[in-house]
Amino acid sequence: MSTVLVTGFGPYGVTPVNPAQLTAEALDGCVIAGVTVISRIVSGAYFESIEDTKRAVDELSPDLLIMLGEYGGRSMLTVERLAQNLNDCARYGLADTAGVVLDGLPTAPEGPVAYHATVPAKAMVRAMRHAGVPADISDSAGTFVCNHLMYGMLHHIAETGLPIRAGWIHLPYLPEVAALERNLGEPSMSVQTAAAGVAAGIEAALQHQVDLNTPVRSRLLI
Repeated sequence: MSTVLVTGFGPYGVTPVNPAQLTAEALDGCVIAGVTVISRIVSGAYFESIEDTKRAVDELSPDLLIMLGEYGGRSMLTVERLAQNLNDCARYGLADTAGVVLDGLPTAPEGPVAYHATVPAKAMVRAMRHAGVPADISDSAGTFVCNHLMYGMLHHIAETGLPIRAGWIHLPYLPEVAALERNLGEPSMSVQTAAAGVAAGIEAALQHQVDLNTPVRSRLLI
């Protein structure tokens, strides 16, 4: 049976409720384009996040891996185009959920500088917008656990030759997190809207083995 594996994180740092967890849970068990979505919440600690996701991949043998994370300050769903071999959460003033702070260390010392996602980013963004959900392509997944997990799984898939396409979608704050005094003025998105957008992106990824060859206008520019 064909499956899509969706991963999310729980609370971390100053985020008491993570949209990645709630969105992944909202999609768990959904059937999109005839394919069943199975969600897993993985560790928010650097290397444990990769091991958790590897175990889920071994268990489920998905055709498609879509990883979700929060990116506070962004106003749209953002489909990441690149993951870089660099970890630096010190600049954010954050530690992972195990209390680890990495500053300039690679995810895979022997790995390439970066990997391209293997999902059709333009097709996904266009489908999200068509579903009424603000979305854009991003060329920077940051240097925290999100980028780390994205890079780690793309590296694992490349090294093992697994027939899995993989990508990352960043989500804005939830409204209740944006309402916290320290976040006032930050953009937010409801779980329902985020889940509808991610579902549209998954459907596009399943329907497009190759990305669109026409431009998709962008305003994010990162």
